[in-house]
Amino acid sequence: MNIYDLSVTQLKRAAAVKEQIERLNKELRGIFGTPATSRAAPTKKSTMSASVKTKIAATQKARWAKLRRAKSVTRSVTVKAKKKTMSPTARAKLSAKLKAYWAAKKAGKK
Repeated sequence: MNIYDLSVTQLKRAAAVKEQIERLNKELRGIFGTPATSRAAPTKKSTMSASVKTKIAATQKARWAKLRRAKSVTRSVTVKAKKKTMSPTARAKLSAKLKAYWAAKKAGKK
């Protein structure tokens, strides 16, 4: 149910019920001797010891060094592919086609 669909009297009744529940919860906590606030005690944040941090850092450094070594080996092994070039006749054909295309395009604008 959407809260915007409720009438004013329904909202007032809901607020009264909520206050009554809170009052009864407070009374119940008083009977059991628990603190009046319903919040849980803050938990202690766990932290890593310095030795564990050092071990993790050393492991990561070794891992990255291994990766760098592997990359340098693969780089030296790979042979650069020969750059593909166009023959002078193919270049001349392409140039002629493009000149004709742009000439037609310019003529169409006028």
